[in-house]
Amino acid sequence: MTEALTSAAVTDVPAGTVSARSAAPAQGFAAAPDPAAAPGTAAETEAAVHAIADRSRNAAHKMARANRAWKDRGLRAIGKALVEHKHQIMAANAKDVAAGRAAGTSAALLDRLTLTDSRITALAAALENLATLPDPVGNVVRGQTLPNGLRLRQINVPMGVVAAIYEARPNVTVDIAGLALKSGNAVILRGGSAAAATNAALITILRDALESVGLPADAVQTVDQYGRDGANALMRARGRVDVLIPRGGRELIQTVVTNSSVPVIETGEGNVHIFLDASASEEMAVEILLNAKTQRPSVCNTVETLLVHSKSTVLPAVAAALRAAGVTLHVDQRIRAALPASVQSVPATEEDWATEYMNLDLAVAMVDSLDEAVRHIRKWSTGHTEAILTNDLANAERFIADVDSAAVIVNASTRFTDGGELGLGAEVGISTQKLHARGPMGLTELTTTKWIVQGEGQIRG
Repeated sequence: MTEALTSAAVTDVPAGTVSARSAAPAQGFAAAPDPAAAPGTAAETEAAVHAIADRSRNAAHKMARANRAWKDRGLRAIGKALVEHKHQIMAANAKDVAAGRAAGTSAALLDRLTLTDSRITALAAALENLATLPDPVGNVVRGQTLPNGLRLRQINVPMGVVAAIYEARPNVTVDIAGLALKSGNAVILRGGSAAAATNAALITILRDALESVGLPADAVQTVDQYGRDGANALMRARGRVDVLIPRGGRELIQTVVTNSSVPVIETGEGNVHIFLDASASEEMAVEILLNAKTQRPSVCNTVETLLVHSKSTVLPAVAAALRAAGVTLHVDQRIRAALPASVQSVPATEEDWATEYMNLDLAVAMVDSLDEAVRHIRKWSTGHTEAILTNDLANAERFIADVDSAAVIVNASTRFTDGGELGLGAEVGISTQKLHARGPMGLTELTTTKWIVQGEGQIRG
């Protein structure tokens, strides 16, 4: 590695230069951005962030011209470098995790922050998978020849400069960079102080890998060294940044949505529901609920509320299995009355129905009909993912039609609302809004379109 991600890495470079490089630490690995090296005033920070964005724009022009083979070489180079340097990555990550634990960070956020050998291997595998996917750039969305002979095509083209603000998720650094590169964009990242050392290491690897195959290193940049002022400047860089994607908790997302002048694609929290219909089998219900709640409880597609039909006979088995797996059940009075005395629970409050726990807690309510389940979901859902477990085809179809969320699942775990699981290679985030993108955002969602009009001298009458 040859780059230290300090203020030296974000100074202006001569025209035509791919990136600004500086001497690396003796061990050949980058140190975390040094906040003390950042400009001292808001105006200086804004100027520095604008310079980063301008270099990203230049890199984006080059990325837009890169063909699929070239971009795929870059993705594979990044994946190879991640595996080669996984011990350095984990060493940097251990510093962040230790600091987070000392600061009292929740178990859920610590889990998202942690990079293990297997998680790094999975990131590299996801990049390899991205390299096998079709290039969305140039895809013809629609086309026709008009009566006057004009030939029309609407094609996918890169967004340009994509920015992301996220917290305690170093895997997002790799996922977003990989998706942005494959779709022909440049990306500016703000990963937050909780993962500062890990992100500095990862971004160095990404930049060096890109440069090794002749792609612009400035296609991946960070403003982490400028702290919150850098994030604020990024949100105000309208005209320099084309789209901004926040990933994190409600407070972070709403801060970005409220304060950004750059167009935002809003990713939402996941207050995810499963409706256990009266016809659902015990075996299927137990397996799906255990997977949806316990496989990785800290992520946004984990179930947070279980709605049980009053005529279902499988509640005792489901509740017992969840309790055996360490899940705390927050139940309403009717559920409590239906549970065996051996199954422990705590009373649910109104707050439980609105809570994204992100841990081994689950709110459980009883309903008398599918319609009542849908009303509960409409009141409390964040629009992320809802599922129904049923052997009644008519109920499945009604649930699909009546539930308005980004993903609706029938007889499967909510954990499948994930870009990788749905064949997108990876995801930038899961959009819960309705403009431009909804649900897991993959390669196509990082493109926009333009119209190509070809004629032979036609004029408008």
